[in-house]
Amino acid sequence: MPYTDLPPDHPAAHDEPPVEPDGFDAFWSETLRTAREAGRAPELRPVRDSLLTTLDAYDVRFPGWGGNPVAAWLVVPSEAEAPLPAVITYLGYSGGRGLVTDHLLYASAGYAHLVVDSRGQGHDTPDPHPATGTHWVHGYMTRGIEDPHQHYYRRLVTDCVRAVDAARLVPHVDPDRIVVQGNSQGGGLALAVAGLVGDDIAGALPDVPFLCHFRRGAETATEGPYTELVDYLRQQAPHAAERVFSTLAHFDGVHFARRATAPALFSAGLMDPVCPPSTVLAAYRNYAGEKDIREWPFADHAGGRGATAVEHLRWLRRRGLAPTEH
Repeated sequence: MPYTDLPPDHPAAHDEPPVEPDGFDAFWSETLRTAREAGRAPELRPVRDSLLTTLDAYDVRFPGWGGNPVAAWLVVPSEAEAPLPAVITYLGYSGGRGLVTDHLLYASAGYAHLVVDSRGQGHDTPDPHPATGTHWVHGYMTRGIEDPHQHYYRRLVTDCVRAVDAARLVPHVDPDRIVVQGNSQGGGLALAVAGLVGDDIAGALPDVPFLCHFRRGAETATEGPYTELVDYLRQQAPHAAERVFSTLAHFDGVHFARRATAPALFSAGLMDPVCPPSTVLAAYRNYAGEKDIREWPFADHAGGRGATAVEHLRWLRRRGLAPTEH
């Protein structure tokens, strides 16, 4: 797509941030307190038939929202001496953890890598809490849209925070060197976790993050999940825009970014039709911790593609988070 959201020289890229809801911190404090009270230690089972010769893989289950079991993969270098710096990956929209062989990069570079399934989106983590009282459209954006306590992303964000809690208990992982990472929805979830756990992580790598400045996304995205909001407001609730965006404000990456203190490396595709760059930059500008960004001028939602992984590994090394550095 052309530059329909931001020009290449975007000094004034939609400066007005979304309005933060009253009680934001109390909402999340109570949410996480309740989830942790239902918690247990993570369970690890070796994957015997992974066909990997230099990496070890484990099927992990840990308690998320409501104590519901959340699936994950843990992949670690076979001969590495624990504990290792760890990367926790959150996944893109409508995708699950897939096969363990889909996730070899970070472990191959020497990290412990925890890949967190998305409840209801993958095959291994069901969401036993259907939205009630909502005429939702396809996808997940409008599930529970009438009440932030019932919204789908309250459960998913909670799962992702609990993944950090679980990783800190895994013997393979150095609890002081945990980095959260994700692309698109996963990038938005990494931002949420960074804002909610503070200094409990050592870094964040949100790539083309979704879940940032929902109203701006609905107004400008031409593809992808933000258009579900447009469909809902057009078809089901044409007079409910303020209520909808009030609910979504509880899950907005811009508000989480204001609370995040870990160093972060963002990325944005300046021709992204799914997560328009102005939404990404809204979160980036408000990020409270040390930060940098890689902008890919001609990139769509794939961002820097393979170059992104190289940027990640170099950034982690510069931050003293390489596996050989203690």
